[in-house]
Amino acid sequence: MHKIMFVCHGNICRSPMAEYLCKDFVFKSGREQEFVIASSAVSNENCWNGRGAPVYAPVKALLREKGINCDEKRACVLTASDGEKYDVFLCMDDSNVRRAKAILGAKNGEKCKKLLSYVGESGDVADPWYTDDYERAYQDIYRGLQAFLKTLG
Repeated sequence: MHKIMFVCHGNICRSPMAEYLCKDFVFKSGREQEFVIASSAVSNENCWNGRGAPVYAPVKALLREKGINCDEKRACVLTASDGEKYDVFLCMDDSNVRRAKAILGAKNGEKCKKLLSYVGESGDVADPWYTDDYERAYQDIYRGLQAFLKTLG
């Protein structure tokens, strides 16, 4: 069983995009029973009174165009206990890696990797919150996921 957690700042753009694209990839390959896939935030700014914000509307629309439904997803925050539940934490940028490691602690912090490191790049997944370029973020995530999933066989 492969247990994967995608991590970004607020869990409303990049990490849910990665979560649902990954779920789509493994479903289409007939391997969904081999995976536990989730996403979370390193910030609690999109969670209020125990309820997370939905996926940001432009991300939801882009995924819908690709035939992927993420309507039920709500933002949630990474917790220290997640460190024991997941094998790898695929982060969208350097800040996410630093903050995820701080949350997970020394024991599980080494499970944090940048998604684009799997394509041999040191850069970050483009953040559409600042660029308004959702397709670029999707393409970065797509490339990173394809390379990461190849490492799992």
